[in-house]
Amino acid sequence: MRIAKRIGIMSSMGSMILWVILILFNPYTHERAENDVIISTLFSLFIPACLAWLASIIQKPSLMFIAFFWSLPISLYMTMTPSVFKWFGVTSIMYLISGILIIRGIRSRLKRIN
Repeated sequence: MRIAKRIGIMSSMGSMILWVILILFNPYTHERAENDVIISTLFSLFIPACLAWLASIIQKPSLMFIAFFWSLPISLYMTMTPSVFKWFGVTSIMYLISGILIIRGIRSRLKRIN
């Protein structure tokens, strides 16, 4: 159960850091990010990362799966770019792995109780 929590927290924090780099310190452009880019990536990358972080803390696999499916389309897009932002795909997959491990941990705990 601990490993699931760690994976979820690390991947969500990684996504949040990557989002900040994308918006504020993008090494591939010297211009400020446009408002529509900020808003769309906020809702498709940053908020799912916050949800994944919360899911890791309270050990709710359903929230982790929601964060995974929510961030998956843009994460797949970012994975195909030749930049540091391909790591968004890795963090999204880690949401899925963390959710699966949370379920396995819950099931093993229930088996020990019965």
